[in-house]
Amino acid sequence: MRESVLIIEPNFTGHRWRYAQWAAEAYTEAGYRCLIVTESRNEDHRLARKIVAAGRNDLEIAFVDPPEPWRNALSRLERIQYVRYHRYFRYAYGLLSDFQPVALVVVPYVDYFLYALPFLGSPFGETPWIGITMRATFHHRKVGVKAPDQKVANTVKSLLFRRAMRAPGIRALLSIDPTLPEWSARALGSRGAAIRYLADPFPDARADDPARARERLRLSSGPHLLVYGSITERKGIRELVTALEQMSRDEQRAAQAPTLVVAGEQDAATREFLAFHAQRLKPAPVLLDLFVTNEMELDLFSACDAVWLGYKGHYGMSGVLVQAYRFKKPVIATADGLIGWFCRSGEMGPVIDDLSPQAIVSAVENVFDDKRSDDPSSAATAATAATAASTALGGPSHEQLLERNTLEQFKQTLREAME
Repeated sequence: MRESVLIIEPNFTGHRWRYAQWAAEAYTEAGYRCLIVTESRNEDHRLARKIVAAGRNDLEIAFVDPPEPWRNALSRLERIQYVRYHRYFRYAYGLLSDFQPVALVVVPYVDYFLYALPFLGSPFGETPWIGITMRATFHHRKVGVKAPDQKVANTVKSLLFRRAMRAPGIRALLSIDPTLPEWSARALGSRGAAIRYLADPFPDARADDPARARERLRLSSGPHLLVYGSITERKGIRELVTALEQMSRDEQRAAQAPTLVVAGEQDAATREFLAFHAQRLKPAPVLLDLFVTNEMELDLFSACDAVWLGYKGHYGMSGVLVQAYRFKKPVIATADGLIGWFCRSGEMGPVIDDLSPQAIVSAVENVFDDKRSDDPSSAATAATAATAASTALGGPSHEQLLERNTLEQFKQTLREAME
């Protein structure tokens, strides 16, 4: 029987289902048979329906629910998330590997059980596997990323990470954080699994004419500031709205205030907050509380003049940052985490150290006073600066790394990790 690549992802929320889909595309295009494994609650998900409807021989989906909870002395261990997920992956692998030979296991979100590996070993025995980490942040302060000073937690996770990289079967650990391979090269050397940068992918897209995009979205004239994605408090949305309210109340500044465009599904608390405060903003905001299609996403990034990245308590990678870079849109960015690390030069837009109304208003005025979106020659500012920095430093600048965030590069990295 032909060997398969197992792609195990129990959760189809956020971008995790896309990672499973893109990993399957990478390996089927290379001639492998792929089997995506997920929980039965995802049977009605668009990806599951698409795979079942296609009826392909080289791409199938299997639904495996978690095993029954332990009812012995080990039951308390299942309260630990790492242990619970490790058990699921081991169970799913064992169930499916009994019916077919497995060449490789791919874990699109290895953070489920990463720190359990030193204690529990690989859930896949000696079978080669690849994991993608999105949440490893213990190293950030060592590489110049602004992050909370959690010395004890970071030290413990660093030690566990070192041991995890020597787990049986692990072929490579791929990180959407470019600073993790940098830290690992210094701290781990050649010991353990290969640790490589996997640029967070977005399908290739090109900006449409802003006027046509605004017409389709029914936006008014004047500057527009986009907040995009899953809209929760961590987007810094409350602080942004509070700052824009201050601009609305100031006669001189009110004329310069942009139209706020909030696009993406809102959680209940944010929905309630925006319903109350929207009436206080001038111009009136555009609130698109819905799942955003690929077509609408293209229009949003084409139509809006700048993008808000003043996130709160977010230290990982941001797909919105990648899209802003790709569409040549200036950003208002937090100084924290990887967003701050990528944007620290200021070439992509103002970087704010805090979310005070004064700092936000100043940044909003700065980004629209520059009129970057209205000046064709300024669209390439970030790319030009990145190239200059690359030449001066002998390597890619932080901004230039964003050029790698393509779907084809993502697939190529996955295939290379298998070799």
